[in-house]
Amino acid sequence: MDPKKLAEIAERVHALREIFGFSPEEMAQAVHLTPEEYLDLEGGEKDFSFTFLYLCAEKLGVDMIELLTGENPHLSGYSITRSGKGLPIKRQEFFEYYHLAPNFSRKLTEPFLCRAPYKEEYQNAELPTSRHSGQEFNYIVSGTLKFVYENHTEVLNPGDSVLYDATRVHGMMALDGTDCWFLAIILKDPSEDEKQ
Repeated sequence: MDPKKLAEIAERVHALREIFGFSPEEMAQAVHLTPEEYLDLEGGEKDFSFTFLYLCAEKLGVDMIELLTGENPHLSGYSITRSGKGLPIKRQEFFEYYHLAPNFSRKLTEPFLCRAPYKEEYQNAELPTSRHSGQEFNYIVSGTLKFVYENHTEVLNPGDSVLYDATRVHGMMALDGTDCWFLAIILKDPSEDEKQ
């Protein structure tokens, strides 16, 4: 990520944490990191994962788009995203995300078109995993996806889908020599709003 953009996002996370009065330890716990790891990210010293941004936004009670762009989503009736125009979020080398409703406010879901690039060197690398609140639905559009959920491994092909408890460890990787495109819809846990 562009160092300037990284610094802007880090500053927004830092400012919001201070505004809401959360300690670095409280934020670290919310994003499943040590306080030192959290402060490295908040200080702009390391690039963010998608999960880090999602969990920070959840803890801070803001839309993830506000952390990424500094703008509040403002549409409330409907929001159209034209083909190829999703808000790009390239958060790690294993995935590119395109947010499909960045301007819709008070979303109950976070819809993304995702690309898992196929690279031969990924096939023997440790699969990055994550966990976050709510549930997640993935629908395979093209390519083949290796889906790992705790100690289960599945291979998903075009037209296959999976719905899962996202609070448990999960990860994905493209297989079979081609990139995998899939729709990912994160369904928020309504009880999380009540806790904030």
